[in-house]
Amino acid sequence: MKAALRFEGVVKKFGKCKALDGLDLVVPSGSALGLVGSNGAGKTTSFAVASGLARHDSGSIDVLGEGAFDPKVHAGRLSVMPQDTNFPPYAKVRELLEFYAGLQGLSGAGIATTVGSVLEWVHLTDRADSKIRTLSHGMRRRVVIAQAFLGSPELILLDEPMSGLDPREVVNIRKLLRNRPGHQTVVISSHNLHELERICDHVAFIEHGKLEKQASMDDVTGRQHAVTYSLGSTDGLDLNALAALVPDSTVEALDQSRIRCRYTNAKHTAAEVNSIILEHLMKLDVDIHEVHRGSDLESAYVGR
Repeated sequence: MKAALRFEGVVKKFGKCKALDGLDLVVPSGSALGLVGSNGAGKTTSFAVASGLARHDSGSIDVLGEGAFDPKVHAGRLSVMPQDTNFPPYAKVRELLEFYAGLQGLSGAGIATTVGSVLEWVHLTDRADSKIRTLSHGMRRRVVIAQAFLGSPELILLDEPMSGLDPREVVNIRKLLRNRPGHQTVVISSHNLHELERICDHVAFIEHGKLEKQASMDDVTGRQHAVTYSLGSTDGLDLNALAALVPDSTVEALDQSRIRCRYTNAKHTAAEVNSIILEHLMKLDVDIHEVHRGSDLESAYVGR
């Protein structure tokens, strides 16, 4: 598997504290990987050492197949959106982004064109000539997101990109990430597991600076081999009869209002299973509230 970013046994210490304690992580090229962990798990530190903002103490890091971050080698190919950013308060939005575009290797007319495009993406065209100090917190976050996409870098590291955004902008940024160019790899660190589930195709759980689990989002959530139904009540349902409708499947009650059908994805698709189970539930006049493929990422993470 071609990797856009690879950690092998990476250790990073801050005094006696190991922020990264032998971290192993592989980010497939072209993927959107969600990085999940509790506060202090090492997510932000992993971004810092990957992008050359901090030196790791041991282990190896490979960025885009060119070894550890080197500004001469990786200039314009990698970008970072930090979780906390303090811009010069009297700088104007357009001028600031033009400066960052230059750092990403753009020049001449390409700078103006690219800055104009990213301002449109984050809905800040009308504030292009405003000073940073006049922007709301959410607008400043959108400026940080805009700078991360300048020059269409190959690898983008986003630390809590949805934090501080209003619902409309969350939807906008989600679309931006899902419709990114195929060559672009994105790593997103976030506590918003619902958004990660909707955006990412891979996920990694890290705790105490170590990798706990890494897999495709389909495998972690089970959405290729399970369908969950939220019902008014599971009382009186014959779960064995439901399972018999889908060969080689099982149906279990998760609680008093949810059931889950697990099936072999080599024999059935989610659509086929859903049509069979739903038809039967409707014939029984069961109150159906929601249908969800697999479990959700939150359940997979909390119940790991």
